[in-house]
Amino acid sequence: ILMVLTANFMVASAKAAVPTVTDQAAAMQLSQCAKNLATSLAELRTASQKAHEACGPMEIDSALNTVQTLKNELQDAKMAAVDGQLKPLPGETLEKCTQDLGSTSKAVGSSMAQLLTCAAQGNEHYTGVAARETAQALKTLAQAARGVAASTTDPVAAHAMLDSARDVMEGSAMLIQEAKQALAAPGDADSQQRLAQVAKAVSHSLNNCVNCLPGQKDVDVALKSIGESSKKLLVDSLPPSSKSFQEAQSELNQAAADLNQSAGEVVHATRGQSGELAAASGKFSDDFDEFLDAGIEMAGQAQTKEDQIQVIGNLKSISMASSKLLLAAKSLSVDPGAPNAKNLLAAAARAVTESINQLITLCTQQAPGQKECDNALRELETVKGMLDNPNEPVSDLSYFDCIEGVMENSKVLGESMAGISQNAKTGDLLVFGECVGVASKALCGLTEAAAQAAYLVGISDPNSQAGQQGLVDPIQFARANQAIQMALDCSKTLVYTANLVKTIKALDGDFSEENRNKCRIATAPLIEAVENLTAFASNPDFVSIPAQISTEGSRAQEPILVAAKTMLESSSLLIKTARSLAINPKDPPTWSVLAGHSHTVSDSIKSLITSIRDKAPGQRECDFSIDGINRCIRDIEQASLAAVSQSLATRDDISVEALQEQLTSVVQEIGHLIDPIATAARGEAAQLGHKVMQLASYFEPLVLAAVGMASKTLDHQQQMTVLDQSKTLAESALQMLYAAKEGGGNPKASHTHDAITEAAQLMKEAVDDIMVTLNEAASEVGMVGGMVDSIAEAMSKLDEGTPPDPKGTFVDYQTTVVKYSKAIAVTAQEMMTKSVTNPEELGGLASQMTNDYGHLALQGRMAAATAEPEEIGFQIRTRVQELGHGCIFLVQKAGALQICPTDSYTKRELIECARAVTEKVSLVLSALQAGNKGTQACITAASAVSGIIADLDTTIMFATAGTLNAENNESFADHRENILKTAKALVEDTKLLVSGAASSQDKLAQAAQSSANTITQLAEVVKLGAASLGSDDPETQVVLINAIKDVAKALSDLIGATKGAASKPADDPSMYQLKGAAKVMVTNVTSLLKTVKAVEDEATRGTRALEATIEYIKQELTVFQSSEVPEKTSSPEESIRMTKGITMATAKAVAAGNSCRQEDVIATANLSRKAVADMLTACKQASYHPDVSEEVRERALRFGTECTLGYLELLEHVLLILQKPTPELKHQLASFSKRVAGAVTELIQSAEAMKGTEWVDPEDPTVIAETELLGAAASIEAAAKKLEQLKPRAKPKQADETLDFEEQILEAAKSIAAATSALVKSASAAQRELVAQGKVGAIPANAADDGQWSQGLISAARMVAAATSNLCEAANASVQGHASEEKLISSAKQVAASTAQLLVACKVKADHDSEAMRRLQAAGNAVKRASDNLVRAAQKAAFGKAEDDDVVVKTKFVGGIAQIIAAQEEMLKKERELEEARKKLAQIRQQQYKFLPTELREDEG
Repeated sequence: ILMVLTANFMVASAKAAVPTVTDQAAAMQLSQCAKNLATSLAELRTASQKAHEACGPMEIDSALNTVQTLKNELQDAKMAAVDGQLKPLPGETLEKCTQDLGSTSKAVGSSMAQLLTCAAQGNEHYTGVAARETAQALKTLAQAARGVAASTTDPVAAHAMLDSARDVMEGSAMLIQEAKQALAAPGDADSQQRLAQVAKAVSHSLNNCVNCLPGQKDVDVALKSIGESSKKLLVDSLPPSSKSFQEAQSELNQAAADLNQSAGEVVHATRGQSGELAAASGKFSDDFDEFLDAGIEMAGQAQTKEDQIQVIGNLKSISMASSKLLLAAKSLSVDPGAPNAKNLLAAAARAVTESINQLITLCTQQAPGQKECDNALRELETVKGMLDNPNEPVSDLSYFDCIEGVMENSKVLGESMAGISQNAKTGDLLVFGECVGVASKALCGLTEAAAQAAYLVGISDPNSQAGQQGLVDPIQFARANQAIQMALDCSKTLVYTANLVKTIKALDGDFSEENRNKCRIATAPLIEAVENLTAFASNPDFVSIPAQISTEGSRAQEPILVAAKTMLESSSLLIKTARSLAINPKDPPTWSVLAGHSHTVSDSIKSLITSIRDKAPGQRECDFSIDGINRCIRDIEQASLAAVSQSLATRDDISVEALQEQLTSVVQEIGHLIDPIATAARGEAAQLGHKVMQLASYFEPLVLAAVGMASKTLDHQQQMTVLDQSKTLAESALQMLYAAKEGGGNPKASHTHDAITEAAQLMKEAVDDIMVTLNEAASEVGMVGGMVDSIAEAMSKLDEGTPPDPKGTFVDYQTTVVKYSKAIAVTAQEMMTKSVTNPEELGGLASQMTNDYGHLALQGRMAAATAEPEEIGFQIRTRVQELGHGCIFLVQKAGALQICPTDSYTKRELIECARAVTEKVSLVLSALQAGNKGTQACITAASAVSGIIADLDTTIMFATAGTLNAENNESFADHRENILKTAKALVEDTKLLVSGAASSQDKLAQAAQSSANTITQLAEVVKLGAASLGSDDPETQVVLINAIKDVAKALSDLIGATKGAASKPADDPSMYQLKGAAKVMVTNVTSLLKTVKAVEDEATRGTRALEATIEYIKQELTVFQSSEVPEKTSSPEESIRMTKGITMATAKAVAAGNSCRQEDVIATANLSRKAVADMLTACKQASYHPDVSEEVRERALRFGTECTLGYLELLEHVLLILQKPTPELKHQLASFSKRVAGAVTELIQSAEAMKGTEWVDPEDPTVIAETELLGAAASIEAAAKKLEQLKPRAKPKQADETLDFEEQILEAAKSIAAATSALVKSASAAQRELVAQGKVGAIPANAADDGQWSQGLISAARMVAAATSNLCEAANASVQGHASEEKLISSAKQVAASTAQLLVACKVKADHDSEAMRRLQAAGNAVKRASDNLVRAAQKAAFGKAEDDDVVVKTKFVGGIAQIIAAQEEMLKKERELEEARKKLAQIRQQQYKFLPTELREDEG
């Protein structure tokens, strides 16, 4: 698995590098290799999972065998060492093997901690994994131990290393064996105790092994020496001092200085050879012993017992800090690459200095201010090391926190420096000492902030390698562990462990030795648990990867580091000078020196602040990237202009497939960077420069690929789409960079975060748009590589680390996975069908399957993460991956079949792959069902009920058409009892369903299945009952079917609510939804029973139908008023169209109220249902269109509700009239209908407001004309393209051979006919407008002298219609084989010419700036352009035919002469006909020209 994860990173890196490779061949090869590797990894992952399922229990035995083998190998190495034959392997050195052993020891400890935990819990799967990881870590440890032994020159050390390593192997074998036995008897106390004992023995052996490393023993000796020396502090009373106070004080100060210097030498020695650390730790131990003696001597000078206890306490703190320093040094020397180890060492050294300062402050009696200055100088000396090589984070501060820290501390430092100078002058030395202490703390804070800022500047350089955050921070665990240990040692902690609370309370009340022992015993389990957790957290798999700072990054750090070092040096000199001034304030030269140092400190702090601000991470990179993307946008604009003018140069050095693949690759990589850039811009300044530069590097390849692809695309529209979408992507990236630059990675700049989020969303949409275009283009030619990559990538993400925190329950993810799984199954079935009928449509289906699988994998990962138990999650993940393999094979076969549509073998393979996909979908569903059987049954039942609702809709259509008849001569009475009985059974199922939400999954599954079966039976018997009523009474049939349809919809909602409430507590909001759904269900079943009883009663069935309709409308209104967003949106025109149904239903309701006839009431009830439901659906869908503003949406929803409430009042009033018909009540119907009409008017105005300024009346003839003309243009262009593709025919062909082309021609003719019909209407409307304006007189239609122009626009439109009629005749003749391309060309030219005349006629009197004129002009131009294309294509085909006409030449002489004579005769005849045709055309034009108005003649001229 580790290899697969590592290889996945390699694949991702290779794909990211592909767009930046300039060598085309190398880029294609790298891309292909990455794809092959990704596919192979997916297969390997699946195979390994299957192998794991089969061989999982054998992993512990395998690990045991491995460890036994390692033990034997170490024994052999020991024998070789004894004989002097042990030699290092090639590449092994002492330093390398030492580091390997040190780092591996942590991995061994971590995996053993995991092994203990898993074995204690009885988890066989994870115990096997931990055993395998332990064996692998031990293998590395054994190799490193052998290498150390072979490389060392000391035979004793070599033997000790091999012996200790062998002890580790022996203990580890026992540990794995005990873990195996613990699994066999989970919960057994004896086995758990043995396991813990063996684990302690192994841990001890592991420590011994590490201690055998060169230099480690010396550190251990030093630690032991410190421990022995510290025992002097445990005596009850100290002997009185034999020295004077001044002598003791002087010795203590000198010992303190020596110990502080030794601590610095220990820190420095960790960076050198192992011998240096040995010497430094020995010296530190000696200095500590001297310091301790001096401290005890000083304690003897104490006047009171309390003072003595305080001094001893401080000495104990120094002892503990010293031990920690040596432990940190030892840890760093063993594993120099450990994250944050250097900072831990520096922190330990500072702790030693601080504890020394505390003791000095307590014990010494110097002139006021002197010891504060000494303490400050020691502190500054300690923190100076932070600035030496800041290649690790010093703290958790962000870059902007560093700036704030520098500003705040510089302010504090300025005030304290002024205080130092002022109080030295006035002689107030107590305040002087306080100012020195404050200044020291401020300088330490400044140094820490400067070091952290320098580190962040260094790693933010694009040439540096950014660090990677680990899963956990082991340093935090180590710090917490230390804090707990210290607190427990002091017995002053608040521990939230039940066993400790009582003992700590007892200890607090009585600090006796007995209570101390009880507390110590109670804390032992906690300490052990904390140590295990810390060991587990130190697993190398969890740790962060440290950053690698480049040379450029180091140069960027220099100004900050130089300023900070200058600040520290001048501050130290300033404090020394102030120290002397405190003793002798009357020394003028010293004051001058102090002023100089103060000035230097101020200048260095200003320089530090300036350097930090100037080096803000990511800003320079953002500016550079913005310039680069702006250049790319200009290049795209130039290419777009060239494409418009048809002068875009074609790239001949690469194929269109390669360009398409390049463009897809680069767009995908850009998409992957959107979220990281947004995250960096909001709060990770150090990452911003890296991500921004990476993004910018992709845009040059993007432009090259996009322009190259456009240059090779024949379709102009497709050309412009690719270029426009590429430009949109570049512009959205530019907006993203501006937002990122402003955010700058500052988490406190919250005002920029919304802009960053919005820019990221726009960029994602741009990526999605261009990917859809590319996938469609690729699928059309059978290129499926990108789709296969997408599926493989989605599969790899299933196993990618820890999934994000789930935002829903397993049920939510289960529902979504089922939806996408079924969608994939449906697509697979369609692909089977299309492979036989329309192979060219397979590409779109493959693209759909790819998108669905992407969503499925994402949701499947979350479903697996939230499933219980874990085995179910593992099964879901495996099944989804297997489905991914099936999808890949199916998509590949679809691509192959598109390339060769007639290959029967590939068709068979595709059908087999589609069947395999369907089977794997069923396996995914079964895995989900195992995870939650009840909710899965609910999903299945809901699907079945939705099918019943659709079937009932179809039945209503048959009933409305009067074709729903009974098969036998049955009456409704034959079915009534059966309906009532089944309805009651459904009520019982409903009760079980509601109670099932709170019970087991099995009961819930049973209730869901039972309710689905019962509703199916009920729907069938109600349909039979409705049919038995006879087709003579369709309205009553519809009433009955609507009643069962209401029940089915209510059941569907109830099943959904039950699924959502499953396993939830009683006070969960989903439980209230469940109760509401159950109430609606009972209401609708009751309504069905009433309808069944009243259906044969002619006196009441209308009333009953109206009551049911009122209830139905109320339920629909509740859905409409809910906050749930509709799945799809519709246009405002659709919303307006649906209001017509309300108007008709209102009129029908008023009529029914006046007549009081039951038939009218039933018809009203049925019509009202459909009209109100359609209106509410259309209104909500239109309101939630993305382009609709919040204000307009609220208005539309308000008036939709108002309209429905008004209509409900109208129906309720009609119901009242039916129960008590009076003239007064009937007279009130008008006022109710007016309220509905008013609401409908407001609703229509709201819909018009949705369109904004672009609102057009769909009934406007001008709009219809424009639409029809554009449709005609599209049809003509399609026909022209088809004509260009035709090959010249050698002899007359049969009609069926060119049927596709002829169908295109006929379609074009039909479209133009529709367009001309609309044009005539539009021209009539325009003519009426001109007459109304007085621009044209009302001329009689039969005026002879005006000829064809007598009616202006109308006559021009009629000419278009006549030309269209000719085109239709030519097309018809062409289909029948009686006409040539020439006639088609002539007809098309006539259409274009007459359209032009229509536009001229419009220009004569109409307003040139009117919207209608502009739209008609554009539509007319489109027709003319399309007609010209058709003419050119037809001419080209005719020319080709003429050139390639096959002439059969007769070989006999006489026959040949006769053939020549006949040809010459034909030619002369055609020439004469041509001349006559030209004369005829000239006469027609002369006759028409004299009738033209003056304006048109000038226009023509």
